[in-house]
Amino acid sequence: MGKYAEKAVALFKEGYNCSQSVFGAFAEEYNLDKELAMRISASFGGGMGRMREVCGAVSGMLLVAGLENGAVAGADRKQKAENYAEVQALAELFRQQNGSIICRELLGLDKTADKELSHVPEERTEAYYRKRPCPGLVKCAAEILERRYFSKNSGE
Repeated sequence: MGKYAEKAVALFKEGYNCSQSVFGAFAEEYNLDKELAMRISASFGGGMGRMREVCGAVSGMLLVAGLENGAVAGADRKQKAENYAEVQALAELFRQQNGSIICRELLGLDKTADKELSHVPEERTEAYYRKRPCPGLVKCAAEILERRYFSKNSGE
């Protein structure tokens, strides 16, 4: 496991959500302080605000992709297209390894699961970590980014 994947898993085990864990693991590379990185990525946990849509680990991964090659000019269609192609490629790599990019599918939940308490995060207990694939998904997303953007720079 690479250093970013280790950091991402450690952040998750500290209680950060999947998106924060992935995005936070790379924050220093982009001169973002930890608090700002955690605020930027906070809303994407639990499949976007615990709605169980796009996996937070994927969202964190795509936030990093935006830092790598996101368009900064509104009219820059070429850069937008390049970024969207990169987003689709990253999502496909994650999907190939995990079967989906949708939180509820990755967790094996149906659409009606957790409706009453959809905004309340679960307590992080040993039982939580035993039943959730999230640490592995966070690790996977960070490894994809590490291979994609940082293995060239580190000579690995």
